[in-house]
Formats: sequence, C-alpha cells, structure tokens
Amino acid sequence: QEVKIFRALILGELERGQSQFQALCFVTRLHRNEIIPSESMAKLRQKNPRTVRQAEEVRGLEHLSMDVAVNFSKAAQLSSHIHNVCAEAKEAIYTREEDVKFWLEKGVDGSMFEVLPQGSDLPELQRCRHCPDRWKPCICSYSLSIEWYPCMLKYCKSRDAGGKVTSYKCGIRSCQKGYTFDYYVPQKQLCLWDEET
Repeated sequence: QEVKIFRALILGELERGQSQFQALCFVTRLHRNEIIPSESMAKLRQKNPRTVRQAEEVRGLEHLSMDVAVNFSKAAQLSSHIHNVCAEAKEAIYTREEDVKFWLEKGVDGSMFEVLPQGSDLPELQRCRHCPDRWKPCICSYSLSIEWYPCMLKYCKSRDAGGKVTSYKCGIRSCQKGYTFDYYVPQKQLCLWDEET
C-alpha cells in the first residue's frame, strides 16, 4: 500500500507522573523514489557492520501535520507491519489527511481513520510548548532524524569492447533526513518534552 512507518519510544519522566515510556507511531505514504528497491536492498553486503557511517547527502527537514488517528485493531489492511511495529503505541498512531485520501482511492477501509481536532475547529487549541495547563489538549510537536538510510542506487560507467559507454549499478548512496510531526494530544501531560527551554 506504499506505507512508511516511524516509531518513537520516549522515556517517561517518572517524577512528573509519566509511565516508564511513551510510544508514538507516525504512518505516511511512501513515495517510490524515497528509498532503493527492496530487491537491491536484499543484495546489500555490509562490510564492517560496526562502523559508524556518515550519510553522503543531507536531505531537508520535512514538517508534517498529522491530523488523523489510526485505529490499531483495523490497521493491518493498511500495512501488516503496523501490528508489530506499533504494538506499544496502540492509542498513538497518527497519519495525514492527504495520505488517507490516497489510501482510500486504493480501496482501504476508511473506518480505521478518525480526523483529529484542529486549531481551526478549536481556536483555543494552542501548541503544547505554550500551554500552561498540563491537563489541557494541545498540538504536540515531535522531531526525529534518520542519520543514515540507503536512498539511491549509484551507477558507474564503463566502456565495452566496442568502446561504447554503458552504466551499471555499483553501490548505494546514503542519506540523512529529519522530520517534525505535529499532532493533537488530549492533554499536555502526553507531550512534556515539547516545552520552551
């Protein structure tokens, strides 16, 4: 279904009444050119697996407004991986309305999606970092960075016996990318990292 899943596990602040950890899942549409084909990935042979790698290309920060909640119990038809990856985040799986429209056109059951309250619906809804009351709803912001992932195939050129230049797959280009997700929470207590420092 062309699905990309991000999972974040955030350690809780026990002295502030939070549980041991909080899990979040962000589900978005995977565009075909974002990552290398899985058959090329299967052929990867990683030399020196303990090496800390640097990405060759830094891709820009993407800011996503996650305005729809996904029902965990119905999400398997969207992706079979959601059941395993998002098991700890059953109540905190988010996506975007524009991605939902794409999946609905592909025949996915719309009953798994619930549109969340927006700032336009609730004028008093503010960003959690500006909200003084820990028990009020607000718009939470969570940022993450993927430091290294295989994003493109590399092609090299060679000359055949007749002198004609041909290109062939000769490796994989790596990228780094950052994301910021904005989403509704029913109380600021679920978003204590997003505070003005």
